[in-house]
Amino acid sequence: MAAIPTHLSLSRDPSPSSTSLLHLHTQAAIFGSKHNLKETQLRIPPASFRIKKTANLRVMASGNTPGLTQEANGVAIDRENNTDVFDDMKQRFLAFKKLKYMDNLEHYKNLADAQAPKFLVIACADSRVCPSAILGFQPGDAFTVRNIANLVPSFESGPTETKAALEFSVNTLNVENILVIGHSRCGGIQALMKMEDEVDSRSFIQNWVVVGRKAKESTKAVASNLHFDHQCQHCEKASINNSLERLLGYPWIEEKVRNGSLSLHGGYYNFVDCTFEKWTVDYGASRGKKEGSGIAVKDRSVWC
Repeated sequence: MAAIPTHLSLSRDPSPSSTSLLHLHTQAAIFGSKHNLKETQLRIPPASFRIKKTANLRVMASGNTPGLTQEANGVAIDRENNTDVFDDMKQRFLAFKKLKYMDNLEHYKNLADAQAPKFLVIACADSRVCPSAILGFQPGDAFTVRNIANLVPSFESGPTETKAALEFSVNTLNVENILVIGHSRCGGIQALMKMEDEVDSRSFIQNWVVVGRKAKESTKAVASNLHFDHQCQHCEKASINNSLERLLGYPWIEEKVRNGSLSLHGGYYNFVDCTFEKWTVDYGASRGKKEGSGIAVKDRSVWC
């Protein structure tokens, strides 16, 4: 049978609807005569959908196991709902601008000129432990430094970003409180507890968490008969007090604590049952303790 030539003409509906409407006009020459065929309408998904779908198909065809996001044409694509992962972030930012920034414009304009936080918060970098989210800190409330296992290195050790944050917040911003926050199921503390006595020089993690070795040793001394998970929980809290004790080893911190212009606090966030423990260093009672024997605390409370 003779081939049937087909003539197509496409036009795009300019309306901004969720799908694009294409009009298809077809004429076929059959046995030398032309017969007008009826107009056919095809509903085509919008370009953005097609791009995302194509990107997703390329990811599937690559044979690579997708992670939380995949990069396609420079756009981060969520592996489950196939959307740009920054879309939600953008909406959250715009909501913040509209509902908080614009409603408190004078406050944010003042913050643009200078900050005067009352707190320095030292917290873990764990994504489940955001001090602003769980304790309600607002912009300008807390100068915050986050590191693996919320550790404070000794004053005598080399420079770190944590020590720089201490110097700036205490000596320049004149914060009135330092709050060290630990938390449940801390991966940094687990790494510390699993470490051999000799640190692997190739491991950045081990070379950092060894800062908390004293907390590990005290935990092993009193809780070695417990399950590993319970040892870690004990060490998580011991490490907070170890960091608080370390803070008193900074001369300019100790001086301000002694004259009453600075207070040191510990906090422990248990995200398994959503409770928060808080306590304060009792400087007077701590001075009476043997050096290296820990700190005395007061005003202990549990929020649940």
